[in-house]
Amino acid sequence: MKGYYRFTAFLVLLLAVGLFAVVKLTGADGFSKNNDDVLLLNEIAHKMVLGDMPPENTEPEREYVILDTDGNVIYDNRLDRSEEITVKVAMQRRYPYTYIIENNQIMGSVVLTDSNKRFDRLRISIIAVYCVCGFLLIGAAAAFGAYIRKRIVLPFAKMKAFASYVAAGDLDRPLEMDQGNLFGAFSESFDIMREELKASRARELYLQKKERELIASLSHDLKTPVTGIKLTAELMAAVFAQNEGQEITVTEDMIAKMNNIYKRADEIALLVGDLFSSTLEDLGEFKVKCADENAAVIAQIVSEYDDRGLVRISEIPQVIVHMDKLRLSQVIGNILANSYKYAGTPIDISFRLDESFLEMSISDSGPGVPEDEIALITNKFYRGKEHGGREGSGLGLYIAKILMDKMGGELSVRSENGLCATLLIPLS
Repeated sequence: MKGYYRFTAFLVLLLAVGLFAVVKLTGADGFSKNNDDVLLLNEIAHKMVLGDMPPENTEPEREYVILDTDGNVIYDNRLDRSEEITVKVAMQRRYPYTYIIENNQIMGSVVLTDSNKRFDRLRISIIAVYCVCGFLLIGAAAAFGAYIRKRIVLPFAKMKAFASYVAAGDLDRPLEMDQGNLFGAFSESFDIMREELKASRARELYLQKKERELIASLSHDLKTPVTGIKLTAELMAAVFAQNEGQEITVTEDMIAKMNNIYKRADEIALLVGDLFSSTLEDLGEFKVKCADENAAVIAQIVSEYDDRGLVRISEIPQVIVHMDKLRLSQVIGNILANSYKYAGTPIDISFRLDESFLEMSISDSGPGVPEDEIALITNKFYRGKEHGGREGSGLGLYIAKILMDKMGGELSVRSENGLCATLLIPLS
């Protein structure tokens, strides 16, 4: 707006100069009382009193007439003498005149006949000045209008059209920015907003797609244990029906069937737990409550999830760690479940102290993960390309990483002769 204020000040100054010129040229006293005319008339009258005829040292370009007391012409230097000049005519035409007075008696009069001609010339000059000033003002106004249109109106119109495109969902159309645009920073910010909205929409669509994939995957994953539970329950019901009224001996086969029901139910609980944990993270309600715990409790957590007896755990340093026991068990359970699912080999767990952390490494001897996927396997819904059709939702390692971050620790994964997940658990 500084440019606009400067331009406005320039227009005001131009108008002030024009007004001053008009006042100066027209004058408040009129041309009939011009000081030069009065001086000239007095000079001619004085020369006449002294007896100079015609008067000397007067302006030769001025036209005047000298009359006696009877109105007769004594001297006339006009080029055009067709007009009869008298004092009465001078008064009617507003010609400057004065009386020749000698010894307090009127001896004649002097009439200037070219004052109106000078007035006409000045009038033409004033009109010319007004015309020039008018054209300058019109040109300035036109230039200012063009400037406003180019620098303000058109950019606003573009931003208005851009806003309508964004409101209509068209995020592929960029906002054009002209060099010297007064609203360049705003235009750039609007276009950055469009790009962010476009990226946000792409992420939203991606997450919606992943959500649908997750629902489909969980639906499939839940069918398997539910089917197993139903079949086992039907078989046990048939066995009990055949032996109704008889004493039933619990056999190893029946125990195995019951264990199978428990494991299937546990699979369902794990799948639902992962889905619920993911939902809590999206809502910002994934809470942890850390407390000081003896590091020996980690061995107890591992044993709870080592259903197949594949874990070989080394000695745990006698330290106090700051953690959420429930959340750490969830982390370890997800990592062991992954190793069971994709490796099926013995699992080695080792510990070492690293400054203010207890470092816990969980390694298997499976096929590992390709190098280009290492950085991706902790992402939400991501499953490796070589998962071999195994059931899963891609949430296990993602949830484990989120939980470790919230406890002030860290989860990192590397592939060396299998997959190794390293947990940094904060010391108290």
